[in-house]
Amino acid sequence: MSATEAERETGAEEPPRKGKFTFPSALTVLAIVTVAVWLLAFLIPSGQYDRNGSGAPVEGTYHRVDSGQSFVDRLGDLFLSPVNGLYGIQDEKTSLVAPDNVGALYGSAGVFLFVLAIGSFITVVFATGALDRGIGRLAHRLRERGALLIAGVMAVFSVLGTVEGFAEETLGFYGLIVPLMLALGYDRMTAVGAIILGAGVGVLCSTVNPFATGVASSAADISLGDGIVLRFAMWIVLTGVTIAYVIRYAKRVRKDPERSLSGFLPGDREQSATETDEVPGLTGLHKAVLVATGLVFAFMIFSVVPWSSALTGKADAKPYGFELGWSFPQLAALFLCAAVLVGVVARMGEQKLSSTIIQGAADFVSPALVILLARGVTTIMNNSKITDTVLHSIEGVVKGTSSGIFAVIVFVVNLPLAFLIPSTSGHATLAMPILAPLADFAGVSRAVVVTAWQAASGWMNLWVPTTAVTIGGVALAKVGYDKYLRFVWPLLAILFLLICGFVALGAAVT
Repeated sequence: MSATEAERETGAEEPPRKGKFTFPSALTVLAIVTVAVWLLAFLIPSGQYDRNGSGAPVEGTYHRVDSGQSFVDRLGDLFLSPVNGLYGIQDEKTSLVAPDNVGALYGSAGVFLFVLAIGSFITVVFATGALDRGIGRLAHRLRERGALLIAGVMAVFSVLGTVEGFAEETLGFYGLIVPLMLALGYDRMTAVGAIILGAGVGVLCSTVNPFATGVASSAADISLGDGIVLRFAMWIVLTGVTIAYVIRYAKRVRKDPERSLSGFLPGDREQSATETDEVPGLTGLHKAVLVATGLVFAFMIFSVVPWSSALTGKADAKPYGFELGWSFPQLAALFLCAAVLVGVVARMGEQKLSSTIIQGAADFVSPALVILLARGVTTIMNNSKITDTVLHSIEGVVKGTSSGIFAVIVFVVNLPLAFLIPSTSGHATLAMPILAPLADFAGVSRAVVVTAWQAASGWMNLWVPTTAVTIGGVALAKVGYDKYLRFVWPLLAILFLLICGFVALGAAVT
């Protein structure tokens, strides 16, 4: 996720043409949601559950209570909702959230800083040019081995998608991948599938993606490493299926060009492999940057995984001595230090490194703001005491269902939410405070709810027209959006069924 992803979070793209409807940005949607929830709080009855020792609601204990808030109090909550979303403190006795309370942090300050830190790191990495050139070299070296090229490009994009939300960054590779695919006898749709689906399935099956899994895990009050075994298995299978799907289509088109769904533009069939430009090689500095980047993400995975639980299968297993158990404060510090490390390795110089770190943080302020706005909505619900009422109403819907059916319902329910709030960070922060306690009622791990949620968000973003990845990608490749939908819908159906199977299995196992 780079500055372009930050732009998608707020919709800060090219100015819309007059008379053409554009879907509101994530910030606008959340502002509307904030006011709507504030108004609904006057109509929804206040209530609460009894809490256990860990603060989780106890099933079957819901009862009506008086919120005790005047109109002025509610107006103050609306006014302070973004501030409370950042550093609101929850009073231990009253459970009310306010900036000057004494108690536990309720706001998303930790996640907010983490997003800025990883934004600085990713921006520094891209400023070195190492990642772009590395992928370019891979594509060029495999240009005479078509199926291997498709698999290699998609695998790299999928890895980057699952660990850091690589999506918008793919828009820069169409100028390289499209000519290569045409030179090998494929069509433009093959290039679109390799790029959009390669990165998209990685994001769908995010293992430690901080902008999806990380934010959702924080909102669900669990570790980033919880559920990583299920997500990793899901990533392996769904990535393999997606790669096989694109390769199958590519071979069919190469054998019979008339079966191309995108067709060919004038000059497409005349391109040859010898006409593709040579990609500059990797320098020693580029290789060092790539190694350093890989080590940073590997260490992040190591630091957050609850190894004892993952290896023994027991959620309450005693942590091993080497486990770090890091969370967002430590990860924010890690990526700030890593940004400096990569800049030093790349010999960027103090002035350039400092400005790049600042620019990276600035570019990622927009998704960070989305997080605090979404958290601000939950503070309004908390202070008006309607969160448990909403939770109780949903409890009635899922009560009595099996754990597997419950997990599938969570996945399906989040599909329309993912369309309305395309920002993964905002969607997670808004939905998890409601969905996570439901897992406790159903006897399912909260990590399964996180996995089902991010799968819904990722699945929708493979095709919805509100994402820059899809619309921008088909435009750059000069492929019709309707033709892309015709190409991708069978895969979407396959992935839908696989996701349902995985989340149901994960719920049954836990």
